[in-house]
Amino acid sequence: MSLHRLFARLAAGLFIVTAFSATAAPDGATPAKRAPLVLADEGSFFVGGREVPSDTLSLTPKYDPHGTVTVDQMYVQYQIPVHARRYSITLIHGCCLTGKTWETTPDGRMGWNQYFVRKGYATYTIDQAGRGRSATDISAINAAHLGKAAPDTLPAVFAAGHEAAWTIFRFGPRYPEAYKDTQFPVQAQGELWQQMVPDWITALPTPNPTVPDLSKLAIKLKGTVLMSHSQSGIYPFQTAQLNKQGVAGIVAVEPGECPKVEEAKGLVGIPILVVFGDHVQESSRWAPRFTACQDFISAFKAAGGTGEFLSLPAIGIHGNSHMMMQDKNNLQVADLILAWIDRNVERAGQAASAGKRTRDQRPS
Repeated sequence: MSLHRLFARLAAGLFIVTAFSATAAPDGATPAKRAPLVLADEGSFFVGGREVPSDTLSLTPKYDPHGTVTVDQMYVQYQIPVHARRYSITLIHGCCLTGKTWETTPDGRMGWNQYFVRKGYATYTIDQAGRGRSATDISAINAAHLGKAAPDTLPAVFAAGHEAAWTIFRFGPRYPEAYKDTQFPVQAQGELWQQMVPDWITALPTPNPTVPDLSKLAIKLKGTVLMSHSQSGIYPFQTAQLNKQGVAGIVAVEPGECPKVEEAKGLVGIPILVVFGDHVQESSRWAPRFTACQDFISAFKAAGGTGEFLSLPAIGIHGNSHMMMQDKNNLQVADLILAWIDRNVERAGQAASAGKRTRDQRPS
């Protein structure tokens, strides 16, 4: 058979497969989503928490206000693929949101949670302590209602309005104007607003209980990449400063805060990636954070650490918002992150294991 005829047949076959896929796949589907999702296991559990006695559990007469409750626990939902890779990925949401951040995008496309699983990584998606399925301690609220505490002791809780979130998330310069190149699916913004919840972070004890809970989770998993976003950006670093055990790597997606430059040396040994999207310099909120994180990564690398600062516009990827895991090119960004994890965490772990096996085989 001539090469010309061979290429013609291959092209015809490709057309048939593509045409079938185009008609069979639902709107918003990606090639990776066309196959069934095959899991070895999935489930959920809680990490951390402490028991506290209270006499302000209820304002309703038919429920006893006295009793013991568990607070500061962290909900974890997991999916483990068949033939999972060595290290898992733990997904940590940001302000005013829950683990839903990482799931199906507002316009119905595949989120990073499922995509990472399809790429062979077990994922552990958390709800921060005091948020979502991690519950909230209401004792202080009821104490003020009952006159057992002054009104000024009420916890400070806040919620982000659509208008403020629009500019913080950098969908556009002002609500509801969008940047012309925005990657966020603004036509589906209502689905994002439905995801948002009251944020109790200022009502939680210090240090934030999510940090020790993450440490317990990392130790339990025996090696996980802590992937944070926005408000939670600093948490993986604080977790590693508390205990490096189980922290295989850190990916901070537009962190609200990076460690101080002088703290860089203490984090050497853990690969670190910081990622920022577009229109950062147009934001008085994000521009200084961008610079501070750049400075931290520079200091970290100078101290001998494996680190990278990834600005998407600098490599020709434009229009990404603060919510890049939900942007229209979210899987393109995910692939960049996964490639970094593969190079700097997975392969490094394999090399370390191989070296350990070699040492173990040597005569004593």
